[in-house]
Amino acid sequence: MKIGYFLSSEEYTPAELIEQARLAEEAGFDGLWISDHFHPWNDAQGQSAFVWSAIGAISQVCELPVTTAVTCPTVRIHPAVIAQAAATSAVLLNGRFRLGIGSGEALNEHILGSVWPTVGVRLEMLEEAVEIMRRLWTEEGFVSHHGKHYTVDTARIYTRPEAPLPIYMSGFGPEATDVAARIADGYITTEPDTELLQRFREHGGGDKPAQGGFKVSYAPTRDEGVEQAHRIWGNAGLPGELAQVLPSPRHFEQASQLVTKEATAESVTAGPKADDHIEAFTPYAEAGFDEVYVANMGPHTVDLMNLYRTEVLPELRHRHP
Repeated sequence: MKIGYFLSSEEYTPAELIEQARLAEEAGFDGLWISDHFHPWNDAQGQSAFVWSAIGAISQVCELPVTTAVTCPTVRIHPAVIAQAAATSAVLLNGRFRLGIGSGEALNEHILGSVWPTVGVRLEMLEEAVEIMRRLWTEEGFVSHHGKHYTVDTARIYTRPEAPLPIYMSGFGPEATDVAARIADGYITTEPDTELLQRFREHGGGDKPAQGGFKVSYAPTRDEGVEQAHRIWGNAGLPGELAQVLPSPRHFEQASQLVTKEATAESVTAGPKADDHIEAFTPYAEAGFDEVYVANMGPHTVDLMNLYRTEVLPELRHRHP
């Protein structure tokens, strides 16, 4: 099982993201996830850098493979433009780039005034977007497309990697997971859901790579870790489809008032103990994920990197080679 680090664009400045990428490589992580948002989930997080600029900078300080977790190539940005951005990223990273995609959240995608589609329509749009991007990466000459949701008129991407980019797709429910199994080169999720992972494999995913990710809250004490997780990422405790339909950070702040600190304490690994951090990976290992990415919440990222370099990563590789 490979262990990666998850860069949270919603919480850290571009300079901090670049430094975390460098530190992650030094600590011995195997790869990077990076989130793609227009808005943070709430004002306490306070950041939302343009991910493609950050990836370009990261390519100059770090040799780790990078996956977007995840990009929505359907509403806010046309898939032809995402195809160009991803191709450039792959060239800068010498082929170490994977485009992670998903059907998106209203939080980021409503900003141009489009009506937020239902989940079935969003998945339909995503499938058409994937078709367009793959054509632009593989076909010689100019590409035109006149589909149900998108039009492309004589477009050609000149700067692209030698090999077509792999596309990984997120699936947080049965319908999205089935689409991911059918059209994607890999699977992404943020829950160690054994049933959905099995569904992905049985519905066409086979032995395609499966990536999982989660957040921890390193701090000198567990109480401080719980407090910062609850204050900065209380939205992570919201149930169901709220994350897909709420339109602004203030709505997430309002909804997150329903998430108690006790609930955060029960669901989040917090504090400085290596054993707690090691055990947080167990559900993903037991479910059968090939790669697992961990993000930190709060200001103590350097201390987390030191802990993972000296204790957590060596033990994880011993337990889950």
